Formats: sequence, structure tokens, C-alpha cells
Amino acid sequence: MKKLGKIYMALVLLFLYVPIFVLIVFSFNETKSRSVFSGFTLDWYVRLFHNRIIISSLINTIIIAAAASIISTILGTLAAIGINSMKKLPKTVVMNVNNIPIINPEIVTGVSLMLLFVFFAARMNFEFGFGTLLIAHITFDVPYVILNVMPKFNQMDPHLYEAAQDLGCSPLKAFSKVVLPEIMPGVISGFLMSFTYSLDDFVVSYFTTGSSSQTLPITIYSMTRRKVSPEINALSTIIFAVVVIVLLIKHTVETRSAHKSSAQGG
Repeated sequence: MKKLGKIYMALVLLFLYVPIFVLIVFSFNETKSRSVFSGFTLDWYVRLFHNRIIISSLINTIIIAAAASIISTILGTLAAIGINSMKKLPKTVVMNVNNIPIINPEIVTGVSLMLLFVFFAARMNFEFGFGTLLIAHITFDVPYVILNVMPKFNQMDPHLYEAAQDLGCSPLKAFSKVVLPEIMPGVISGFLMSFTYSLDDFVVSYFTTGSSSQTLPITIYSMTRRKVSPEINALSTIIFAVVVIVLLIKHTVETRSAHKSSAQGG
């Protein structure tokens, strides 16, 4: 049974990663062929870094993701503080409402936001672009932050904040010195999840973007509609490599911290 389980896992991993490895191999292909490897070259990577449209979209995507995740983290954390102070029934209702944007199909969110922006654009004379993209990303990021922060409040002793005030802390100091360190892992998780979703989002961005401001997924989609260029293979390879490096760094940091904790415990 163990051997059968290992074979099954190997087949699943092959199914998931073979297409990525094929993409990586053909990113070094000398020609544009997607079926015959005719020779090794780095020309597609050179062309990628000289492609102003892709580089501009990449920078724009990172700026929007960073700004949206920072604002969403602040708003979501403040919202979680307010929700935590509610009674049981209102808290349950609000958390269920918070889950709706997460469960809701992205196309519904994208179309509804587009219609909202069209309504205001006709009356306030503004255009689709960076601002509409940022608002749209904040809209779908905030629920994820709340969802990550709330469990930390549930795990925390509810009397810690009052105890800190009894010992002489002001309300602000009690929050910054006692409550914030307790919920910080959830805040960081919410930020990272928001950043990841903003980087990856296509559907909502497609409906709320303008000609002056486009994200990388939309640019790639526009390029693939004409013809899949090996530059896309090169870009995908770089993104995959960055993700693997980040995961390796994360694993190394967690392993070292676990060793330190076990050493201190021993």
C-alpha cells in the first residue's frame, strides 16, 4: 500500500509539474517552435527585459499589489478589532457577510465593480485606471485579512487588554504592546495573502482596468490572444523561479527558528 501511495503521489506531481518543466525548457529554445527543441539560447530572456510593455505592466502590478495589500491589512485589522468586540449574534452575521466576497465568483465581483465605477465615472468625470484597479483590489483583499486576523483574537486571552490598562498602560499603548504582538502572525498572513491574490488576479482586474494602467496577467492575456511568444515562456520561468526561491527561504527560516525553539526548550 505504501508503494502504491508513493506511485500515486509521483503521478500527481508529474501531472502538475511536467507542463511547467516543458515551458521552462522551451523558454531556452532557439526558435519559436513549441514542439521541437532546435537549440539553446538566452535571446528570449534578453528580449523580455527589453520589452517595455511587459516591464511596465510588471512594475504596475507590484505597485498595485503592494499598495492594495498595505491598505487592506490596515482596514482589515481595524475591522477585525471591531468585529471581535461585538456580541455573538452580530459577530456571526458580520463574519458570514465577510465570507460572501470570498465565495462569490470573481466575474460577479468584477462586473459589479465595473458597473459601480461606470456609474461614478459618468457623474464625477474620472477614467478607469490605477485608481479603479486599486479600489477593486482592496475590495477583495480586505475579507481575507479579516479571515486571517480573527482566529488570533479567538486564541488570545480576552482579558489581556484590560489587564494591561489596569497595570498603567494607556489604551493605545495596551493595544500596541499587548494586543498587536498577539495578532501579528494573523496580520502578516493576511498581508501576504492579499499581496498574492493581487499579483495573481485577472478577472476583477480585467473589468476594472483602463488603457493607461494594466496589470501583468492582462498584458500576458493580450499577448497570448495573438500568438504565444517564447518571451511569455521566459517570463513564466522567472516567476516560477522566484516563487521556488521564496519558498526555500521561508522553509529555511522556519527550520532554523524551530531548531532554536527546540534547543531553548531542551
